[in-house]
Amino acid sequence: MNYRHAFHAGNHADVLKHLVLTRLISLLSKKEAPFAYLDSHAGPGLYDLHGDAASRTGEYLEGIARLWQAEHLPDAVEAYLEVVRAMNPDGELRYYPGSPELARLLSREQDHLQLNEKHPEDGRLLKDNMRGDRRVAVHLGEGWHVPRALMPTREKRVLLLIDPPFEKTDELQRCVEALNEAHGRMRQAIVAIWYPIKDERQLARFYRDLSKSAAPKLLRAELYVHAPDDATRLRGSGLVISNPPWGLEDELKLLLPWLADVLGQSQGGWRLDWLIEEKSAG
Repeated sequence: MNYRHAFHAGNHADVLKHLVLTRLISLLSKKEAPFAYLDSHAGPGLYDLHGDAASRTGEYLEGIARLWQAEHLPDAVEAYLEVVRAMNPDGELRYYPGSPELARLLSREQDHLQLNEKHPEDGRLLKDNMRGDRRVAVHLGEGWHVPRALMPTREKRVLLLIDPPFEKTDELQRCVEALNEAHGRMRQAIVAIWYPIKDERQLARFYRDLSKSAAPKLLRAELYVHAPDDATRLRGSGLVISNPPWGLEDELKLLLPWLADVLGQSQGGWRLDWLIEEKSAG
């Protein structure tokens, strides 16, 4: 309950997570049928990068601030940056959207959002920030209960983001459990799990458990900003995406090398592969 994402808003991990989220929503929106967006650990939804928390760490300076100043942006980055630019119309980078606000602004009239946040203060802020949008429902419960509480959705298509604070040692395991529960309720669901890259031993077990999970197919995308053998700090972050929409893998093949170049600190790098490949019929 002590974790507050405002200290880390807009850092390199947020950029990866939110850029992939933007592409997922964009690809889902190519079909007219509605989809549901579920967020298990939503946070307040909006961040002031000049506020006390974000300015104290300055992590956004090595994240979104680098993209803000970058030239020759890939086409797939534009929708993400358009949202950030719209929140900062004077051209000065100050406000940054969390995943709930990105999803709210990028989704369509026929889509619906179910947002969950356990932290009392962040939950209140989330409700305030989402007030007035009838497509959005905010829940103040345990994020790990989201698959059983909110799935199956009335929409046949669903995107679930699982982005816990990783303050406890069992949270990688709980991510796999939530993934299995989500697919037990909606096999066709798209589930995106964000995770930090730091403890190699824990990650090895996480990858092994994911490869044995109930996901029909599972794509792994990782971005490194420090050398892979540097265990003293957060080296990067990753996303595993079950049932990724067609076109995402090809986009990430272009985006990840570009991000590694723009966001790399001591040493940039990336990885994109399948933990579970699509099973052929029969």
